[in-house]
Amino acid sequence: MSGPSIWYTIFQTFREPRMPHPHLAVEHRPAGYRWLRLARPDRRNALDVGLAEAVRDALAAEPEVPVLLGSTDPRVFCAGADLTITDAERATISDLIYDCCETMITRPGPVIAVVTGAAVGGGAQLAAASDLRIAGWGARLRWIGPPGPDLAVGAWLLPDLAGRGAALDLILTGRWVDAGEALALGLLNRVEDDPERSAEELAGSLAARGAGAAVKAVTAAGGLLDRLRAEREANRSAWARMTTGESAPSGFEA
Repeated sequence: MSGPSIWYTIFQTFREPRMPHPHLAVEHRPAGYRWLRLARPDRRNALDVGLAEAVRDALAAEPEVPVLLGSTDPRVFCAGADLTITDAERATISDLIYDCCETMITRPGPVIAVVTGAAVGGGAQLAAASDLRIAGWGARLRWIGPPGPDLAVGAWLLPDLAGRGAALDLILTGRWVDAGEALALGLLNRVEDDPERSAEELAGSLAARGAGAAVKAVTAAGGLLDRLRAEREANRSAWARMTTGESAPSGFEA
């Protein structure tokens, strides 16, 4: 590539930097970690395409830095995909959630979910895919998809956290799990009176130690990513049947 072409490519890449999303609050802390807070309380932090893309990009940025993923509203973590948008848009959000989960698993810096309220569907997926989950006593989780498509939600991951029997109970019934039961099942690491403070202390400690990369490389091995991708493909096909009446080819993007 010639010199001018190189500089043109650089110019094209950087001339229009991505603007911060109004429903995602990003905060860098001096202790060496970042807060990502969903900030759409009027929709219970439900994800539209733009917000899901913003979460994905924020998780991918500064991959060595520990991240706390939470909410500006303590009553809710994330309600999953916005049910008021089109099926095609929700199919895209489903795919983006798996992008987020894969990034969480493969980025060297740990991700700590801070769950103080309801986490449903894709929101529960984001919590479960985090490396650690610190919750308040008001946390509730539910792995269930929207009415219509026959979606697998969490089947790729919950057996690792709670065991096959408990995972099938949660996935097949789509029932709510409160903080106490989630802790007993291994879905949460801690339940605290002040989960944000506990998570910040832990994130600061991990940042100071530079901990995470080696451990995460090992825990991601053994088929976890294969199961994530299998669930993603199954859900792509389910969304395709709903939106077009046809099976999705491999690599389908809504």
